[in-house]
Amino acid sequence: MWFSNLQLYRFTKPFTLTPETLAEQLASKVFRPCGKLDLFTYGWVSPLGRHSDELVHVANGHILLCARKEEKIIPSSVVRDAVNEKAHTIEEQQGRPVRRKEREAIKEEILQDLLPKAFTRFQLTFVYISPKDNLLVINSNSDKKSEALLSYLRSTLGSLPVIAPSLCQSPSTVMTRWLVDNDAPADFVIEDECELREPGDEGSIVRCKRQDLVSDEIKTHLDAGKQATKLSITWQESLSCVLNEDLSIQRLRFGQEVLDQGCDIDPDDIIAQLDNDFSVMTLELSRFIPRLLDVLGGENKEAYRHSEQTS
Repeated sequence: MWFSNLQLYRFTKPFTLTPETLAEQLASKVFRPCGKLDLFTYGWVSPLGRHSDELVHVANGHILLCARKEEKIIPSSVVRDAVNEKAHTIEEQQGRPVRRKEREAIKEEILQDLLPKAFTRFQLTFVYISPKDNLLVINSNSDKKSEALLSYLRSTLGSLPVIAPSLCQSPSTVMTRWLVDNDAPADFVIEDECELREPGDEGSIVRCKRQDLVSDEIKTHLDAGKQATKLSITWQESLSCVLNEDLSIQRLRFGQEVLDQGCDIDPDDIIAQLDNDFSVMTLELSRFIPRLLDVLGGENKEAYRHSEQTS
């Protein structure tokens, strides 16, 4: 149970639901497979997969949830070709053009015909809640997937007072300063990947991999005014990742010493292994996330107070 991407959200009010109450509410919106005419379905499943029916898993005070989306695969090119063919037939037989509104009706009719025959695919999105840290963390590198999960959790619970962490400085400003001064905090190591972007919508972008980031080449781009929007880092040899300007984290990897914790667990006890991995991961992230927010200039507490007053 290792997350590979992080989208961070801060609770503006304490999360007070017990795991038991939370499970009861999730059960009202449990996942169901697509029916013949469903384009997609979305719902809660056990975060332990087929090894458990429990919708909530708790370890060391951290609450793990999982949402599943199943959707029909209907290539847009197939629908477009079918619409064009039917529209062309109507035009030939009736001697009139097919207008936009009629094309939309044809498209809907074709979709309804194709849905029962379509293959399906599914995706899982994991999220954990840390009430003691006032954090909600989604394993996703997609804003769209994260917003879908937050929206569904909000509709399930009735409310979900979370916002993205508000920082006193932008991550881009801090990452740029680390590169310019070659002076990251002592517990952080700058690795060999970055993205540098010129300010403005039309600004140029430079992406570097396997590059010495203190080289003259990088310095030239920084001197020209480019800002760091992505930066690969390692923290205390415990984990490595790519930090983005919006504070999202990609390609999260944990160090071998972290991964080896609990290696003496019976490999046939799948639930015990999943529980151990989740416990170890959240323990490391409970140390890393506050430290990351701190080195990025700290959080803007006033923004949280304002959000709490208006929510």
